[in-house]
Amino acid sequence: MTDQADFDLEAINRDLGHDAEGLVRWALSLDKKAICTTNFRPFEAVILHMVTRVQPDIPIVWMDNGYNTEATYRFVEEIRRRLDLNLITYLPKRSRAHREAIDGPVPGLDDPRHEAFTEEVKLEPFTRALRETAPEVWFTALRASDTAVRAQMQPVSRNPDGLIKVAPLLHWTPKELYQYLSAHDLPNEFDYIDPTKGEANRECGLHLQH
Repeated sequence: MTDQADFDLEAINRDLGHDAEGLVRWALSLDKKAICTTNFRPFEAVILHMVTRVQPDIPIVWMDNGYNTEATYRFVEEIRRRLDLNLITYLPKRSRAHREAIDGPVPGLDDPRHEAFTEEVKLEPFTRALRETAPEVWFTALRASDTAVRAQMQPVSRNPDGLIKVAPLLHWTPKELYQYLSAHDLPNEFDYIDPTKGEANRECGLHLQH
């Protein structure tokens, strides 16, 4: 087994930072427990296909916040069957119906309750997922074009707790994502919402905490 301290982070980002498939192969060659998180937003089939081609049984971790569109839920089932995903779903501790009966609909971004909402439906389930799956390598499909925070990230980083975070698609353009989907005949779905973000280029906090 390769120890996480045995690789040069700067060299890996320099040599493989723009080679998504090479980066996936390298990270999985470390022989460490790996997971791939997904929210099944548009183009997520790219990362899911890329990692499962190398490790078919890699745990795919999904935080289902309960507010996804019907189209997203259908897409989840389609891609799960197509790629035979080892899908592990994490839910908030309260159902959407329970939460809305007590607290009402999703609070607006300027509502002081929005932070607690985000914690309940996304951040707490993700923290629980990390605790229970205990990965050493975490694949994520975040892209530099998503937010200003992500634009400053590197394809490979190491969290303070030693978790190796790998974002193979960080530098990919929409054109490259489209081309990958077409080349591998993969489905896509644009009818997607994230109630914790409200705006496409707003951070929800997950990648700030982890």
